[in-house]
Amino acid sequence: MKFKTKKRIIKLRKIILQIIQIAIGTALMAVAVDLFLLPNQISSGGFSGIGTILYYLFEFPVGTTTLLLNVPLFIIVLIKDGRKFFFNALIGTAFLSFFLNIFQRFGALTQDRFLACIYGGIITGIGTAIVLKANSSTGGTDLVAHIIRKFFPWIRTSMTIIFLDTIIIAANVLFFKELEIGLYSAITIYIMGKIIDLFFEGIDFAKMILIISPKNQEISRRINKQIRRGTTALYGKGMYKNEDKEILMCVVSRGEVRHIMKIIRDIDKQAFIIITNAREVYGKGFK
Repeated sequence: MKFKTKKRIIKLRKIILQIIQIAIGTALMAVAVDLFLLPNQISSGGFSGIGTILYYLFEFPVGTTTLLLNVPLFIIVLIKDGRKFFFNALIGTAFLSFFLNIFQRFGALTQDRFLACIYGGIITGIGTAIVLKANSSTGGTDLVAHIIRKFFPWIRTSMTIIFLDTIIIAANVLFFKELEIGLYSAITIYIMGKIIDLFFEGIDFAKMILIISPKNQEISRRINKQIRRGTTALYGKGMYKNEDKEILMCVVSRGEVRHIMKIIRDIDKQAFIIITNAREVYGKGFK
């Protein structure tokens, strides 16, 4: 009995933390829209972009517009995905709509469109990432893409979102009759995407180095001795000369790349080297 009670408490705590996380994320998104983007007629895509047009046309609150546009999507999601995803999406959208209506009462923090698109994109990206990490959604184009994928699995979600956001931004440009709005909106969406990537991939990413050299044994020993990093030999084949090749793979931090390069060049100036980003590395010496 005690075990079941403890399990329920843990589950309840998890739900409460999830709701708090969604509330923080949606509050940040609302701040970005109401204090930076909306007053400067900049769109971040999604239903808030449609809400921006309706706000300037009829003075409809953006939060209310966003919620109403999502209603038919919620019905489809409830039928296709069941209650769990439905409630997560409903909570996220309800919070966003509530905060949009609250923060809309405040004035713009800046009238400079360039600053607005930069800070709006950053704050929207942070808020969106927090909501996504809570396994929730704020509706809009990502929910449309989710539904479309249910009916047409071969259609990529990212392409659907980009297509819909492009149409919404184009509608903003046509309505306000300013090409600059579209250009600033594109910057906002780009920054927002990069911020979301940083949240999920982190900024402390590693580097993967591939080395092809007849002196791989010596290079491997020096790397292990001087930097304390392990190396792995991969076996391949050079198709031009039909020769077997040994490829040395080493994963290091960004600060160690320069030292690695010096070791390789000291041993073999003709070595063939490939350096690429390793966004997620788990194991000894890393996460």
